[in-house]
Amino acid sequence: MHWASLNWTELNYLLSTGKIECEAPDTKDSWDWVVLTGDVWKKHGQAVADATPYLPGSFERPPRNAAEKILSGYKAWEWLMYFIGLGPALLLDILPDKYCRHCCKGISVIRCFHQRKLPATQMRQAHLHALEYVSEFEALYYQQKEERLHFVRQSVHVMVHLAPEAIRVGPQPYVAQWTMERTIGNLGEEIKQHSDPYANLSQRGLRRCQFNMLKALIPGLTGDDTRNPLLPRGCEDLGDGYVLLRARDEWPTLVVDDAASAIRKLLNAKSADGDIKLKRWARLRLPNGQIARSAWKERNKPLKAVRMARNVKVTIDGPSEIAEVEFYCRSPQGRALALGSLYPRPDADLLHKSYNTVWSCTAPRGYVAIWAKNIQSVVAMEPHIYRAENS
Repeated sequence: MHWASLNWTELNYLLSTGKIECEAPDTKDSWDWVVLTGDVWKKHGQAVADATPYLPGSFERPPRNAAEKILSGYKAWEWLMYFIGLGPALLLDILPDKYCRHCCKGISVIRCFHQRKLPATQMRQAHLHALEYVSEFEALYYQQKEERLHFVRQSVHVMVHLAPEAIRVGPQPYVAQWTMERTIGNLGEEIKQHSDPYANLSQRGLRRCQFNMLKALIPGLTGDDTRNPLLPRGCEDLGDGYVLLRARDEWPTLVVDDAASAIRKLLNAKSADGDIKLKRWARLRLPNGQIARSAWKERNKPLKAVRMARNVKVTIDGPSEIAEVEFYCRSPQGRALALGSLYPRPDADLLHKSYNTVWSCTAPRGYVAIWAKNIQSVVAMEPHIYRAENS
């Protein structure tokens, strides 16, 4: 997938900053898509850096200030997080509408094929968007001008092949270069005989293949074990891959007003009124390996010291929703739950305009209690200021 994280993103960067090669008789004065220049580019780069506290630690390396660092060893993952992740929201106020919609269409295609599970209906829609994207790219940028032929790079054309290749070999994450690079790095870390590293490396690779074969033949070797020694001390295994992690209250804490009512409502208590006492937990490990945190502890840290992980995707009744978790706890019956606030549904106009790439919500209000096992994943929710007059 380095074509997306490096080649495609770099092409869009070169176009929007006007740094792509210009050949006569073409002139840059006719390029109305060049908007990331001067102070606009500096503010945009700072906005990328300012997003860091709102990106969970499970999102790995956050992108640095694009205006200062993009030519100083910007990593493939930084390109991906910057342009594919943050790009649609940050570019809404900058790019002219037709270019912004076109860019968001391409990003929606890339996001779709980055999924590990790819429903057939989504793949068909993404394939149609990919065909439209390539055709519109030529109409918007190339414009059948010979001197602009170098605009149409292989990273644009490859989009039309994503769906057929997904049918043939599966979704992109399973055939991407990330996996091979990670394997090379892990095997390199295992080298112990530096006097004969290549022989040692081949033996480590052979041993890993043998171990993977045993795991495939005997699935029980990788089964869930409630006595997993890798679980940290003081945690509580909830089963199904969910684990409550400390910090935890030493003594029960009084929960009052709307928060108490929300918990009583989830527990189907006879009365929705009255205070309750419980021990709060700070973190929850999810089956996908992410660790969801809570506002209870994150708010005690300065913003620059946080990689915010308290916003989660949940299923309650119907479509998935986004919630901000206040804390986790155990019910009197022993089931784990989370107390939080639901974000309102995203702005429908922005969602449509951006091909479902910009989920812009107002701040959450009120309290709602959610069963811990209804939490699917940790998501990033960055403050978003959008001037509607540019829509």
